[in-house]
Amino acid sequence: MNRLSRILLLPLAALLTAVGVQAQQVAWTGSAEHLQGNDYRILIEAAIPSGYHMYDMGPYEGGPNATTFLFTAEGAALEGSVEQLTTPDTHFDTTFGMQIGTFAGKARFAQRVRLTADTATVAVDIEWMICDDSSCMPLTDEELTITVEGTPASAAAIEAAGAQTETPAVETKDAVGGNGSIWALIIEAILWGFAMLLTPCVFPMVPMTVSFFMKGSGSQAKGRFNAFMYGIFIVLLYTVPIAALILITRVVGGDAVTADIFNWLATHWLPNLLFFVVFMLFAASFFGAFEITMPSWLVNKSDAKADTKGLGGIFFLALTLVLVSFSCTGPIVGSVLIKSTAGEFWTPIATMLAFSVAFALPFTLFALFPSVLKKLPKSGGWLNSVKVVIGFVEVALGFKFLSVADQTYHWGLLDREIYLAIWIVVFSLMGLYLLGKIRFAHDSDLPYIGVGRLALAIAVFSFVVYMIPGMWGAPLKGLSGYLPPLSTQDFVMGQQTTGATIEADAQQLRTADGRKPKYSDVLHLPHGLEGFFDLEEAEAYAAKIGKPLFIDFTGHGCVNCREMESRVWSAPEVLEILRRDYVICALYSDDKMRLPESEWVTTEAGKVLKSLGKVNSYRALKSYGVNAQPYYVLQGRDGQPLVAPRGYDLDVEAFVRFLRSGVEAYAAQR
Repeated sequence: MNRLSRILLLPLAALLTAVGVQAQQVAWTGSAEHLQGNDYRILIEAAIPSGYHMYDMGPYEGGPNATTFLFTAEGAALEGSVEQLTTPDTHFDTTFGMQIGTFAGKARFAQRVRLTADTATVAVDIEWMICDDSSCMPLTDEELTITVEGTPASAAAIEAAGAQTETPAVETKDAVGGNGSIWALIIEAILWGFAMLLTPCVFPMVPMTVSFFMKGSGSQAKGRFNAFMYGIFIVLLYTVPIAALILITRVVGGDAVTADIFNWLATHWLPNLLFFVVFMLFAASFFGAFEITMPSWLVNKSDAKADTKGLGGIFFLALTLVLVSFSCTGPIVGSVLIKSTAGEFWTPIATMLAFSVAFALPFTLFALFPSVLKKLPKSGGWLNSVKVVIGFVEVALGFKFLSVADQTYHWGLLDREIYLAIWIVVFSLMGLYLLGKIRFAHDSDLPYIGVGRLALAIAVFSFVVYMIPGMWGAPLKGLSGYLPPLSTQDFVMGQQTTGATIEADAQQLRTADGRKPKYSDVLHLPHGLEGFFDLEEAEAYAAKIGKPLFIDFTGHGCVNCREMESRVWSAPEVLEILRRDYVICALYSDDKMRLPESEWVTTEAGKVLKSLGKVNSYRALKSYGVNAQPYYVLQGRDGQPLVAPRGYDLDVEAFVRFLRSGVEAYAAQR
């Protein structure tokens, strides 16, 4: 009875799932917009389901599946290429090692055409992929037909139209952050804000703050008010200039200009090289090579104003603090801001606000309770040590900017092992400095090592030891956001062995009738695993050797698929079970390989599927009611799932239990 119920209910579940996933696809609409004379613009708009994002037009070689448009026209001539009217949200994807653009909500595109007849018919074949935080839908296509009514263009109209340039309307999406990254930026900004108190540029301002507020402000309530206003002025002096810059560019040139400016700052070689040089200069200054200060006339003038009473004096005291602290806070503020400039409007403002609040909070407390100053250590050699340590950190962070330019423009200067070697040397020198083995120009004598300094040295050397295996290809997942992608590394220990294993597997593994598995010359499984890429072949082989089938619905452009493979499949226990107990079949839903005509599939709607990816996607939806990746199915002898299928989940132990439960269910079928 249980077997009969499962057989009856699975098709129903598949049908309901299929209906649900179809509702989660992109809705496309097309229209024609008259420009001038016989010139028109074909507008294509995508309505993307909530919670999903769609990749922009790329292209991305070796990356995700970009959105593509193929226009054909009767009675009109195509002019130029397809335009993205909506500005994509861009970020550097560490999985693919490249800059990626995505759309959410709505996206608009345009293609200019020039009519050559009274009526024109424009057809467009669209191909796209959408993903959410856990999975990706398969590569999907749709064809739209737009009819354009017009009149034959005269020679004068053609000439006039040719002299005009149309500026497309641009949309952009404002958001505080994408994929939760805004919270990481805010936390980093807060930590840097608190840390700035210990820098030699900022710490000497503490006595000035306390002496100013110890002079008395009349009533206790007024004293508290002045202290709070001091903190607010510090926050405003950091945040308002950034907000004003963004607002001005947004008003003058539109929100696309703001996005373009920040995207240019984050990815173009010129600002990244400039920031690299600036960080190196500040590091040299912190090491004692020279001093970087604000112009003395500016600081002195502000300081003189701070001696006046009332809110004006408090404001100029805050301004003096901001100006004097520039030498230490400048590069840190720049670093945090650049990380937040991914084309968003609110992200850099929120980041700067978080930094300034954390920076202002200690000074506000000192203003509220001036007597606390007596308990603080006097400035001296220990502040110079803080300055030197920050210098080492700035050297390391500076190379991140050089790395961004190197990856974006494929210069090949900073491969992963070179980048790691630099960081290992920098932090080793920092550890030696903390132990007193290295001294700089302004350092005081160090007769002994304090407990705090020793603890910090231990932490630094532990970090160095953590990085060393990366020189031989260890993933170093904790630093994945800072390091160049592993694909840039020239030497990875075991890589040749793995390659030899893959080659040997490809030669040893044969189908049930003794043939080489289909597509094994171009498709491979990770970690040296052997398997199939055609479901029928895999099913026949599994039946022959008596093992359950592990079906991996995957895609070349699926970020979460790669993450599952690198973080879950790589676990020794998972690899052992997959090799020993399962026949693996990887079905790529976005592979563009064109199939021979004998393997084409015609859907119920009469659509002919000609590529491997589309056929795999269709079979997944028809057989299992899914069209998302990653998706893992453990299939038994009867062609039905042994246990509930599983999607994206980085819990290794849960994945091991999933695999073992499939083996147990398969054994129970005997």
